[in-house]
Amino acid sequence: MSNTEFLKEVDEFIDENWEEIVDEIGKLIAIPSVVDFDRATPEDPSGPEAHDGLRAAVDLADRLGFDAFDDKGEIGIADLKGETDTLLAMICHSDVVSPGVGWTLDPWTLLRKDGFLLGRGTLDDKGPLVVSLYCMKFFKEKNWKLPYTLRMLIGTNEETGTMRDVAYYLENYPAPAFLFTPDDMFPVCYGEKGGFDGLITSKQFVGGNIIDFTTGDASTNAVPSQATLVVRADAAELPAAPGIDISAEGDYARLVSTGRGGHASMPEGTVNAIDMLVKYALANDLCTEDENVFLRMIGRIMDSTDGSSVGIDTCDGFFDPLTCIAGTIHFEEGRLKLTIDIRFPTSTSRDDLMAKLTPVAEEGEATIENTLLMEPFLMKPDSPAIQVLAESYREATGLDGEPFTIGGGTYAREFPCAASFGPEDPHDDYPAWVGPMHGADEGISEETLKRAMRTYILTLKRLMEIDLTTLSE
Repeated sequence: MSNTEFLKEVDEFIDENWEEIVDEIGKLIAIPSVVDFDRATPEDPSGPEAHDGLRAAVDLADRLGFDAFDDKGEIGIADLKGETDTLLAMICHSDVVSPGVGWTLDPWTLLRKDGFLLGRGTLDDKGPLVVSLYCMKFFKEKNWKLPYTLRMLIGTNEETGTMRDVAYYLENYPAPAFLFTPDDMFPVCYGEKGGFDGLITSKQFVGGNIIDFTTGDASTNAVPSQATLVVRADAAELPAAPGIDISAEGDYARLVSTGRGGHASMPEGTVNAIDMLVKYALANDLCTEDENVFLRMIGRIMDSTDGSSVGIDTCDGFFDPLTCIAGTIHFEEGRLKLTIDIRFPTSTSRDDLMAKLTPVAEEGEATIENTLLMEPFLMKPDSPAIQVLAESYREATGLDGEPFTIGGGTYAREFPCAASFGPEDPHDDYPAWVGPMHGADEGISEETLKRAMRTYILTLKRLMEIDLTTLSE
């Protein structure tokens, strides 16, 4: 069968199953599957809500007829048996980041509007998860002869950056010969920047003006869209400022900033709500000098998103330049604690970053610790698997594009032979009311998902036609 005839069958399958797919996406969106390690138990290792999301995804895989199971709440596995035990795999995650603020709709209720699906996880990663399971259903329904076993892995804590789910999987199961994760951009990503999470902690303030400074339950791997500062001040005497709501809270002033959130790896166009309050506090002399020393230091960090304001900017021949953002802030036991998220290319390292950031923190009479580290990940862009993915995308969509690298961190980096692959498409232009992954009003167009599904099914067919066992040699 030619690929043209094959794609005609694919289109018919997508049309026949689309309403069901949207319904299943809605069921997963309704589960607030945010990881909560503080409430983890042996039965719910990523917290109860994250496990609920996994159970629902495994239930869908089971209803679609796959050999599916939930392995101790760590990871879900669904297989479509092939002629050999060699594994060709996809991996998605059923956990999501917390909603944050700024939503104009209920993040846990799927909204279908003007050809778009909106809700937390529609793009990252529940929409792609459902679509990928239905890609497997295509081959099952058509009784396709599969030389490799097709496996879907369903992760539970990708958004934390810890990837404990994959660590558990690789300790207990063989790595796939090749794997792709639908958690990125088309045409195909063959490399991911390193990741450095830092925690900057102030000295303890005595007799300070700050009562509270918080980003609530915002995630560390996103630019925060809202922050709240409570200080000893008369709210009525404070000047108005764009994006900052000022009100009285007893004898204190409560300031709530609303910026524009987004993924930590793509800070361009975002407005950091923490930075808005830091600048306002410094401009209006709201804090003590001890507090200002710390605020000036973290303000310096937030003066750039490429790290140039603190001397850590760098780039190489593979990746875009380094990015650095402040993700969360909290006031605990008299100390301010700021998290930073850095995505770095091969031209720097953890030791280099710490050597440059430690004196910056010390200027603010603070300390810094590295709380999470991920080394850069690269595959050869001309490898057979990467070329199959890129060519399948171009054939399935009629659109152009070349393999690329990213600043984000996906599951691909955890496996010996893997890539991240869609579903976002650089050719798409969304209206302003459709939010990004990790942002408010997260959404994706139905056409984007359908195009991704078409691409994935063709890609799986073509990967089944090459020798996967030699890819990691």
